[in-house]
Amino acid sequence: MLALLAREDADFDLEDRGKPIAPLSPEAARTFLAEPGIFACVAEEGGRPVGFLYGHRLLKRAGDPGEALLYEIGVRKAHRRRGVGRALVETLFAWMDEQQLGEVWVLADNPGAAAFYRACRFDMEPGSSFHIHRRGQAR
Repeated sequence: MLALLAREDADFDLEDRGKPIAPLSPEAARTFLAEPGIFACVAEEGGRPVGFLYGHRLLKRAGDPGEALLYEIGVRKAHRRRGVGRALVETLFAWMDEQQLGEVWVLADNPGAAAFYRACRFDMEPGSSFHIHRRGQAR
């Protein structure tokens, strides 16, 4: 699945930004998927991936023992605005509950992404226009 997502990366990215990328070797893919701090999920329709999300559990030196980083999310162009991205984020929130993580952060690099995260109940961090947090305790 990771190899397919890499080859078809352009369909999950912004118009004219994505391109096919080199997939991980089979060994590197197994290592990635086996890493306990990685959260990865794929939304499928008819056995074909239509969206994906992956993130990391990050340990902290003080305060809460950990938080999540939403590293990447993508939805095929033909499946946008149909709830796929929101469903992926809700799946991330459920994983956070299991991991007892009360905060997730993401860096958004365009206004459309920032609007999407706000619609998913993230709060914009003051003074950092695209640094967005989900506030509060685990849901």
